[in-house]
Amino acid sequence: MNDDDTGTRQAARGKRADARRNEGALLDAAAAVFAASGVEAPVRDIAARAGVGTGTIYRHFPTRADLIIAVYRHQVEACAEAGPDLLENGPTPYAALGRWIDLFVDFLVTKHGLAAALRSDNTAFEELHTYFLDRLLPVCARLLAAAAEAGEIRSDIGAYELMRGVGNICISAEEDSRYDARRVVELLIAGLRRPDR
Repeated sequence: MNDDDTGTRQAARGKRADARRNEGALLDAAAAVFAASGVEAPVRDIAARAGVGTGTIYRHFPTRADLIIAVYRHQVEACAEAGPDLLENGPTPYAALGRWIDLFVDFLVTKHGLAAALRSDNTAFEELHTYFLDRLLPVCARLLAAAAEAGEIRSDIGAYELMRGVGNICISAEEDSRYDARRVVELLIAGLRRPDR
């Protein structure tokens, strides 16, 4: 192996990292536009927010379904990756759980039109729910276990129950301006505290 080979490999790794960052920025822009205008928002709006041409979006995501799935997966990954970081750096496991649930609520309530798209006949959406559960249930379970082991919360609630409960609270939140799903979820999380705390 010579120095040229090493330099070429390092340049390729740097380029791949740049490409991942650029794609992440594009997906963040798409998520913001979807949250504001729904999943049927014009691609030109996403391109403008991302600072790229529409051709760049179509090159990465040939169909709207491809883009929706990529945004959904990107946000699931962000939520999954936040859990361990919050647990490690938060003041208490209960505080980490509360902050993670806030992120989970943000994920759920900013999906204008996504639920309908996911219920459509498009087979590309079929595996997303399983992916969502596979990635997020273990994170929630770990946060719950840590808070229970610290004696901060009851130990009789499971991750699926909690996530399902939060999800049900958030259903249709965007359709009623008088209903504050975040406030109701806050009350739910407060209710997990042990009575002696």
